[in-house]
Amino acid sequence: MTLCSLNNLDLTPGAIAQLACVLEATARKPGNIHRFRDFDDATYLDFILSAAAIARPLDNARTLGVGAAVFAAVEATQRLITTNTNLGMVLLFGPMAAVDPDETLAKGVASVLESLTVDDAIHAYRAIRLARPGGLGAATDQDVARAPTVTLLDAMRLAADRDVVARQYATSYQDLFDVALPILVDEFDRGGALESAIVACALGVQAEIPDTLIARKRGVDLAREASARARAVFNLHRSDDPGAAQALAEFDRWLRDDGRARNPGATADLVAAALFAALREGLIQPPFRFEPPSNHAGLCHLAALRDDDQ
Repeated sequence: MTLCSLNNLDLTPGAIAQLACVLEATARKPGNIHRFRDFDDATYLDFILSAAAIARPLDNARTLGVGAAVFAAVEATQRLITTNTNLGMVLLFGPMAAVDPDETLAKGVASVLESLTVDDAIHAYRAIRLARPGGLGAATDQDVARAPTVTLLDAMRLAADRDVVARQYATSYQDLFDVALPILVDEFDRGGALESAIVACALGVQAEIPDTLIARKRGVDLAREASARARAVFNLHRSDDPGAAQALAEFDRWLRDDGRARNPGATADLVAAALFAALREGLIQPPFRFEPPSNHAGLCHLAALRDDDQ
């Protein structure tokens, strides 16, 4: 089994994916489930169980193929929980987990994407149907309700204008490498507290990339409004404005005001992928601190209310 070096640890791609999911779900990101906030139909424990479920299937991505590994990961998840917690993340992890451990992620993922087949698409479509993601809608060409007749890369290209995960396939993960990963690493280097870095990454990503899950559920205009609100909070944070914490709390409440419809789930998928990339390439190193340092409290005193504070 292939291993990637992480500080003094050797972790398989599946273990890195599991760790990335746990870190992403635990951080108190605005509008998302985290260790102090659940949704009515999904909980923090669901995400932790999902993280454990995907490790072994993703370890087999290089031998099984990306599509088969994605389906196996979703199938394993569905044996443990009853809701979709990780389809987007698994679709993003699949090609990265299949990269040769001796190659850089940026170079290797492009090669993996070009090698995807129709069989990969068939398995990925099965995974999507099994997970039943919200707000999926229908497509005129290569709709997931029917068997695909093109490669997984070509199928993703057809959806790239409306889905952030598909756009990563179509662009060799441009949003990940040019936006999400630099923000995450820079924030980690600034303060050293991983939770603050993850929250800031979520804000920065949503500021630059309107969340496609929000767009599917509530329209492009609302997704753009959410981006503008995220940008305002992110800018306050980057300027060390003392009002950043309050602004984040207000943004969190706004995202939660409409049930799950404003849940920035696509943003969370990109954050998880950035964590995978940062861990795999050794750009963030354990041991991790998950409490905010006193001089960086603007983001991690958060809008994260415990259940008894709601």
